[in-house]
Amino acid sequence: MAEITASLVKELREKTGAGMMDCKKALNETQGDLEGAVDWLRKKGLAAAAKKSGRIAAEGLVAVATAGTKGAVVEVNAETDFVARNDKFQAFAAKSAELALATGGDVEALKAAAYPGTSHTAQDELTSLIATVGENMNLRRSVTLSVSAGVVVSYVHSAIAPGLGKIGVLVALESTGDAAKLADLGKQIAMHIAAARPDALDIADVDSSSLERERNVLAEQARASGKPEAIIEKMVEGRVRKYYEEVCLLEQTYVIDGETKVRKVVENAAKDIGAPVKVTAFTRFALGEGIEKAQSDFAAEVAAAAGGQG
Repeated sequence: MAEITASLVKELREKTGAGMMDCKKALNETQGDLEGAVDWLRKKGLAAAAKKSGRIAAEGLVAVATAGTKGAVVEVNAETDFVARNDKFQAFAAKSAELALATGGDVEALKAAAYPGTSHTAQDELTSLIATVGENMNLRRSVTLSVSAGVVVSYVHSAIAPGLGKIGVLVALESTGDAAKLADLGKQIAMHIAAARPDALDIADVDSSSLERERNVLAEQARASGKPEAIIEKMVEGRVRKYYEEVCLLEQTYVIDGETKVRKVVENAAKDIGAPVKVTAFTRFALGEGIEKAQSDFAAEVAAAAGGQG
């Protein structure tokens, strides 16, 4: 059993918004298992669905680059937001996205790639930048998307420079239709992805373990109503359909018009583009998602310092 510390209770509160005593009870009931405690609270109706991404905590930049049928997105982390405004750091992030187009998306291959205009690798260039700026940095991850015919379109939300910001999106559209119109559609869908944060492209792509976990939570919530099992089953299926509409890109309501499903938007656009259109893939990078930044508790530091005197 994991030790149930104050920091663990705090983390559960931040994930769920539940009260401190409820969080303590949930952790006791689940032997200190954080994710199990999240589910326990949800089953009791004491918490909202936890987001996988966690708290956004790291600094740096997300960079995108595209070339026709191919696109890349990379994340380069730094210790402070101040560095994200450094010209040299921005140039490195932008060049890394361009390099990722050639290396195919694997971050280790990207680190080992020859850095343009030098005789060393991208990782060596980053090491040099660390020495110059005086702050730790990391080439954290990269992804590339491609299509045989069509376009890969990028979008950066609130870009601080072309192709650089804190949220970057790639969307791949397969079609033999008008490339300019296809690119316009891709940009709109990419903006939707930035806002709506889908987890999967379509129903068939939903992670089976995530779906099973969701079903279990929904079933427990439904049983709490005291209804017969046959009714509960129908309630769960209805809620699962709602779940798909929340997490699947093609099932989501298009944020730009607020009423049409993305699937239908793509179908309708095909008439104007002049050929069938298929969304084959997408990726969305939000800076620092899944990374926890060390946070100092000033009050605790003062109390500890006071306790050490005497």
